[in-house]
Amino acid sequence: MKKSITSREDTVLLIIDVQDRLISTISGADRILINIEALIKTAKIYTIPILLTEQEKLGETVPQLREILKRSGSYDPIRKLSFSCYGNEKFRRILEETDRSNLLICGIEAHICVSQTALDLMENGYKIQVVEDATSSHTKEDFRIVINRLRDSGATITSTEALIYELAANAETPEFKRILEFVKDRRRRIESIL
Repeated sequence: MKKSITSREDTVLLIIDVQDRLISTISGADRILINIEALIKTAKIYTIPILLTEQEKLGETVPQLREILKRSGSYDPIRKLSFSCYGNEKFRRILEETDRSNLLICGIEAHICVSQTALDLMENGYKIQVVEDATSSHTKEDFRIVINRLRDSGATITSTEALIYELAANAETPEFKRILEFVKDRRRRIESIL
């Protein structure tokens, strides 16, 4: 039977193109930024590598995420022209160096760079989990259609909080106590924008 629980030791967090020139046009942008922030904090607690991409000519990663990544020493964007991250040689090299095969994917735009990356990664033997509430597109319709396509293609679709608890696995650890603080803060912030 195939193991379905996410292993921290075999996981990479991939944040795709959450950039200045795109974010203002993205459906539910405030919500996805809050969720990506929580995923970054979780990855740092569990020493999960973070890969960050930026599409050429679209500016830097939004300040809210860039500052968190800089503080944790994880702001080292892979600049790309290809829509699929896997089409970038530097991305492939860095991913191979992690020696991990499970990718947690979030970012924008779901129907372009996120989906092309996920499909390429699955074709090359990687396990993919798309964090639905930390991913978006310009329109809800494009987003809905591509999430269904990715699910039908074999990607696991999950949510930020489900993934955080899956990675934690146990409520008795010191790490979980740290996670619980920002999970509560995340819930409060999400509720304030709904």
